[in-house]
Amino acid sequence: MKVDSSLAEMHWKHDLLGSIEVGIVVLDKEFNVQVWNQFMENHSSIVPGMIQNKNLFEFFPEIDEQWFTRKAAPAFSLKSPVFIIWEQRPYLFHFNCSRPITSQAEHMFQNITIFPLASLTGQVERVCLVIYDVTEEALSRLGMQSLNRQLEKMSQVDGLTGLCNRHFWEEQFVMEYKRDKRNGNPSSLIMVDIDFLKEVNDMYGHPAGDKIIKTLASIIKKTTRETDIAGRYGGEEFAIILPDTPVANVEFVAERIRRLVEKCTVVYDEKHISFTISIGIAGFKDTYKDSTQWLDSADKALYEAKDMGRNQVVLIE
Repeated sequence: MKVDSSLAEMHWKHDLLGSIEVGIVVLDKEFNVQVWNQFMENHSSIVPGMIQNKNLFEFFPEIDEQWFTRKAAPAFSLKSPVFIIWEQRPYLFHFNCSRPITSQAEHMFQNITIFPLASLTGQVERVCLVIYDVTEEALSRLGMQSLNRQLEKMSQVDGLTGLCNRHFWEEQFVMEYKRDKRNGNPSSLIMVDIDFLKEVNDMYGHPAGDKIIKTLASIIKKTTRETDIAGRYGGEEFAIILPDTPVANVEFVAERIRRLVEKCTVVYDEKHISFTISIGIAGFKDTYKDSTQWLDSADKALYEAKDMGRNQVVLIE
């Protein structure tokens, strides 16, 4: 039996468009849909007969018409392919993830290529959109980025207290010093040390000492601002940078921390343990040659507080 050649050609084209694992959409200059393959039907539940010769934006109002028209313009005017990657825009068509059970994605991530389709006259009357499902690749990349962010945060945080560790705090301190040196800002530095922590460790054990350290860190977090940078500088020593804050305003903050600690009781192994802290404060001075001089001034104030009997706040103007 002789088969009509045009019918045979239509059959293999339909078979081809239905078997490939990418979306194929052909649009004319008015963005009316000319071709809508099986992939697009499967993920949108829109059969070709419903959308053919209909405007794309009527069916997908979530697509920014102005943005997409501008994006596709080079394909029509310059006969140049256009690429849209998921990092720029996660998807063009809001399709559900193709593997909802095994995937964590709430939608399909897509890479899009817009190809110009020239007519016999050489004019581009239509463009072809090729939609690639790149969900697994995107999730893998996002997962790696998330892991890197977690690792970076872990490298900056003291494991016991959740405050900045010494290395990261010192980096922030040097940056603040340079900023203050450049702008003449009235920033301040607080150094805090737990009184007689060695005796606590000897009497109750290091876990008790760790609980005291964590308690002090919690008090510091509650009494400082989000813009302040608090870190665990040593075993029982803490440092707090207060940007854009003159020392006259810092003494109140330091006294508040000291009083809260003085009233606090740590319970460990059914034992109630009280403790105190000594605090030194130094404001930024333009005469400091480097950040170390500023740190030394605050450290000197701290040891003056200890020499005066501990549980004291000493400020160096």
